[in-house]
Amino acid sequence: MSTGLEKLLAASSGLEALFQQDPLGLSEVRRVQEQLREQERVLQSVRPYLEQSHRAAQELQRQADLMAQASSSLSVPNDLLREIAKQQEMSQKLAEQVTGSDIYKQIQQQIAQIESVRIGVLGKNGLLSQRLKGLGALPPDIRKLEGERVNRAKVELTEALAETNNDLERHAVSARLLYERVDVTLPGRRAERGGLHPITRTLDRSVEIFARLGYELAEGPEIEDDWHNFEALNFPPDHPARTMHDTFWFPDGRLLRTHTSPVQIRAAKGRTPPIRLISIGKVYRSDSDQTHSPMFHQIEGLLVGEDVSFADLKGTLTEFVRAFFERDFEMRFRPSYFPFVEPGAEVDIRWDREDGTTSWLEVLGCGMVHPNVLRACDIDPERYTGFAFGMGAERFAMLRYGIDDLRQFFENDLRFLRQFA
Repeated sequence: MSTGLEKLLAASSGLEALFQQDPLGLSEVRRVQEQLREQERVLQSVRPYLEQSHRAAQELQRQADLMAQASSSLSVPNDLLREIAKQQEMSQKLAEQVTGSDIYKQIQQQIAQIESVRIGVLGKNGLLSQRLKGLGALPPDIRKLEGERVNRAKVELTEALAETNNDLERHAVSARLLYERVDVTLPGRRAERGGLHPITRTLDRSVEIFARLGYELAEGPEIEDDWHNFEALNFPPDHPARTMHDTFWFPDGRLLRTHTSPVQIRAAKGRTPPIRLISIGKVYRSDSDQTHSPMFHQIEGLLVGEDVSFADLKGTLTEFVRAFFERDFEMRFRPSYFPFVEPGAEVDIRWDREDGTTSWLEVLGCGMVHPNVLRACDIDPERYTGFAFGMGAERFAMLRYGIDDLRQFFENDLRFLRQFA
């Protein structure tokens, strides 16, 4: 039982003598005494569990010490393993016997009841406060003696209440430690490790390969103006790409970039060759089906210098394709038209099908930079030449990972994405 509660019960006996001539006050004192005895019974009932809580904490510490000893040894003796298992079993049994949260709630209720006793006896309208207010009606000689008795009782009760409250708070902490305890010998809960999206893997892999070839990464805005996206790249005013059904336009004349070529214009303008740039990022076109998406990722490159030839372009792309897929391919360059290059070409690779046959597969576009594009970048086309190329990251990812539907990249299906973690 709480030492403070013992003192509180003793102090309440003094109150009984003080209110002998006051039937109502005496009745209230006896009600308080009965309340305190009930608290005494509750605390007596939970005492064994509080003692078990203390033992459980000791066993857990002993278990932790044994585990530390085991982990510091290169070999663990069998008797030490048996001792660890024994301590774990004892700790588990104690935890099953003691419901710490229930004890904690009971003690919190006792603390609230002690506060109720304090208010009922010492509060503004409590028993002793009312008794002090009535001293003025007593004769002077009796008033002095009665005042001393009331003040003495007030001091005793105040001290006993404070000590009782401290005892209960200490018991509450013990109970709380029991039901909120953490077994420090258990392994920690590991956070789930994520994985890179296959598109991110493709972009990173491409940047790494071109970095080995001496290219630097350039970045630019996704919302572009007409000049950087079309005019500087030699697109004529009536080119189909400028129409609403191919490009996402804003009311103010700006647009979502349709390729990452504007990044190269921004990065190259005002610079003196040699220039080697690689630009990656999201691009937007009004197109959506199994192999096309309104938003997709492009990888584009630009090289400008003196005496740059189409042979340099072929060598660069051949090396990139070989490094990306980690095998050699038969490749062909088919003539094609792009406004910003002259001559232009599309690159095909001979791809092995699952049925054992092979077919030509288009993978990227390229060409020698058009003189008008060099002029837009303030580069002299009489002195310098260059080549440019562009490819879809999704296209290369689909080929590398054997994916047949572009839309799977953007559905966020964890069953699909976990294959690449």
